[in-house]
Amino acid sequence: QVQLVESGGGLVQAGGSLRLSCAASGIIFRANAMGWYRQAPGKQREWVASITSGGSTNYADSVKGRFSISRDNAKNTVYLQMTSLKPEDTAVYYCAADRSSISRTGWDIDYWGQGTQVTVSS
Repeated sequence: QVQLVESGGGLVQAGGSLRLSCAASGIIFRANAMGWYRQAPGKQREWVASITSGGSTNYADSVKGRFSISRDNAKNTVYLQMTSLKPEDTAVYYCAADRSSISRTGWDIDYWGQGTQVTVSS
């Protein structure tokens, strides 16, 4: 049974930082591409960042320079370090795993986490 369990969300003031974690089980973690998406109320899901099995990273323009994705294969965990947070970063953040690649649309992702709420107050 595959599980992706996010943690680390919460309420933070604008300019603050949070680190999200996603612990994976039931998959060969080191062989999977991992990513983060987010969805704000009334908006479509948005790709945020991704990291390949080899460690290459990509970021949405809206978070580039502020967010950092990393993975620890020994702990089967992917992280999203978020700094200089803005109110527009408020959303439910979802972890994703895929045996191939993390698409920007998210249509063909193999596995999803349940999401963790991030709220940034102004």
